[in-house]
Amino acid sequence: MNPIRHYFQLQFTLLNRHISEFGLVPWLGYLLSILLFSGLSFFLYYRTEYAPYLLVFGAFSAVLNMGERTRNDFLKSIFKSEEYRKIRLFENGIIAIPFIIILLVKGDYWMALATAAGSILMAFVQFGRSSNFTLPTPFRRWPFEFSMGFRKTFYFHLLAYFLTFMAISVGNFNLGVFSLVLVFMVCLTYYSEVEVTYYVWIHAQQPTSFLWLKIKTELLYSSILSLPVAITLCFFNPGYWHIILAFQLLGYAYLSTLILAKYSAFPSSMGLPQSILLALCFTMPPLLLVAAWLFYRQSTRRLQPILP
Repeated sequence: MNPIRHYFQLQFTLLNRHISEFGLVPWLGYLLSILLFSGLSFFLYYRTEYAPYLLVFGAFSAVLNMGERTRNDFLKSIFKSEEYRKIRLFENGIIAIPFIIILLVKGDYWMALATAAGSILMAFVQFGRSSNFTLPTPFRRWPFEFSMGFRKTFYFHLLAYFLTFMAISVGNFNLGVFSLVLVFMVCLTYYSEVEVTYYVWIHAQQPTSFLWLKIKTELLYSSILSLPVAITLCFFNPGYWHIILAFQLLGYAYLSTLILAKYSAFPSSMGLPQSILLALCFTMPPLLLVAAWLFYRQSTRRLQPILP
């Protein structure tokens, strides 16, 4: 069998298993994913003029994960150089195509072209540590989410700070708000992975105290990254301080709710109910209060048998 074909058949089988573990039959999982992605994309176009940039950012973020150095070193040890390159190109193409289709449908041809070109170029690049150098962070080493996440995504924060500078330079307040939203969007990715149960068990705390520790840490560390943007925008746009404050508080609320959602399914990954409720919260922010309360109750029950 062709090794490239065998590789993608294996990936397809693994994806089907993940969907089954999520509580869905594979075909329904694919259908819902298409509908959800399309719906959220068109909703972005309806709500903000920066929808094309958000889609390009989403595409590059997803493709970026395929370039992780450890993963690629493993692929290189198995496949020949030509096979490895074809795999990288196919993977990046599969990930980028949905974003490109939406951009083409909405008439953003240059953005679609940039997404396609960027995805191809990123197939020839690896990301991650290639030396013993450890990037310093403004965070303590424990809890670990922000210190690990920041090292993987620090360039997005640099991009957000650059966009803030550009927003002030050209007098575009909306671009400044987008840079603040970008900081929180990146921070949300830090809680996407479920840690080993042992890392929760070692906390000599009750579930409520443990969750509060996680939320306090998130509030502090996300403030370190976001407040420079928020304060700068307030200084140069004092008349819009209430809008900036609203986005800052929304960022805190989404992060806190995501933490509760993560542990509401612990030690498993978040399932379909949590994902649907979180998606609804992004379209209707007032639902955050209800979602946070539900996730908190589920989290305390899930953590009770684990924490001493």
